[in-house]
Amino acid sequence: MGRDGEMLSARAEGAKTAADGKLGELYLRYADGATRLGYLLTGDRQVAEDIVQDAFVKLGGRLAHLRDPNAFEAYLRRTVVNLSRSYWRHLKVERSYVRRERAAIGSEPVAAPSSVEDRELLWAAMTRLTDRQRAAIVLRFYEDLPEADVAEILRCRPGTVKSLVSRGLDVMRQEIRGAER
Repeated sequence: MGRDGEMLSARAEGAKTAADGKLGELYLRYADGATRLGYLLTGDRQVAEDIVQDAFVKLGGRLAHLRDPNAFEAYLRRTVVNLSRSYWRHLKVERSYVRRERAAIGSEPVAAPSSVEDRELLWAAMTRLTDRQRAAIVLRFYEDLPEADVAEILRCRPGTVKSLVSRGLDVMRQEIRGAER
């Protein structure tokens, strides 16, 4: 390669290093909060960490194309919510496959002993929610976001957020009342 090729390669490498540095700074700044959000959406710390890592990988490739660099946190939240929903969809497919296989074999799963701790009871109630209800409740109450911001992240209207939260809380109340009996 000639001198021009070497200069272009050096410029590309410099741009890549600058982007990597920026992504590293963003990771240090937002990863903990995103992991907490992912944990509340999935209930599993390791899955949450994987989701956050995937979110940063997805956003890292688009970092140069962000219209508003100050909106990175909102993009990250939306990506974590979407990846969490994908996780639950995938899990649902796996569980239905296992149920079909068990039905074909003819064996019933053995129920695990349940714990009476409030935290586990609350989490059990959250698992009964739809993905959108869980996301709306977590974003609204844990992240303490206004309904308009939750609506933007979930790509729906604020009235839909109110409905998702209200119905989700009703489901959780019923689940907790049923478990206390």
